[in-house]
Amino acid sequence: MTTKRTDSSDIDFQNLVRLLDADLAVRDGEDHEFYHQFNSIDMLKNCVVIYSEDIAVGCGAFKPFSEDTVEIKRMYTHTESRGKGFASKILGELEIWAKEEGYSQCVLETGIKQPEAIALYEKSGYKRIPNYGQYIGVDNSVCYEKEV
Repeated sequence: MTTKRTDSSDIDFQNLVRLLDADLAVRDGEDHEFYHQFNSIDMLKNCVVIYSEDIAVGCGAFKPFSEDTVEIKRMYTHTESRGKGFASKILGELEIWAKEEGYSQCVLETGIKQPEAIALYEKSGYKRIPNYGQYIGVDNSVCYEKEV
């Protein structure tokens, strides 16, 4: 298992995000377009891709949220690679990178229809918080934060 720090121009990151978007379109159903508008990858400068035997199997990213906080975005592990610790490794690498960049906190949003993601974040020490920003009042969203 190896990780690569990159940006959103990375073709492996882009291919994994396409798979993520296809998965979310099924899970979110009619709500997909609402969420999709907040998930552009055009300007993401902090992306991580994880490889198993030289095959890209997962990704994640962060973007600035406030002066001391980043928002974790575009977390995904290929279906066949789930349950092997890749997502935890990606999340940990994003947290380390954020800390290196001078940030002290991470926030994120995930969907109620993504129990694997909820389990990952809670296992990783994230605490549920009131929905923030565009997710305020959105019943299918859950938001989390963690000090890094």
